[in-house]
Amino acid sequence: MTIAPDDPARPDVYALLDEHLRHMHELSPPESVHALDVDQLKRPEITFWSARDGDQLLGCGALKELSLDHGEIKSMRTPTVNRRQGAGRAILNHIISEAIARGYQRLSLETGPASTFAPAHQLYESAGFRPCGPFGDYQLDPHSVFMTMDLTTHTSA
Repeated sequence: MTIAPDDPARPDVYALLDEHLRHMHELSPPESVHALDVDQLKRPEITFWSARDGDQLLGCGALKELSLDHGEIKSMRTPTVNRRQGAGRAILNHIISEAIARGYQRLSLETGPASTFAPAHQLYESAGFRPCGPFGDYQLDPHSVFMTMDLTTHTSA
């Protein structure tokens, strides 16, 4: 598996991101969907990666710079057929390593409630993320769970 910067408009990545957005809209009201579309993922404050085995897309994820010491994980997704094979954890570890290399002190994320997103919560908790309040521009929302990690005390997973 290789993880490298990628273009979110690449056809297979675009299809995965489109699936992600559609799924988020099925699960949450529009005002509670914080997933980014392809154009938003191309903004300069966001770095986007894909994980591949040769030409096969195994997943994707992005890191958004919120400030010089705080980053946010965005667009973590693996295709349904590739779940539970380690791509999600590999992308998450890659993003954490990049956040540390950038000198961020904190890495945060927003995801859905535990009843629907239990596997994601388990992945993030196992990596050291803990529940927190809203950060950045987020507001309290019953359809959102906020998690953060103190990178100054993080040890590699």
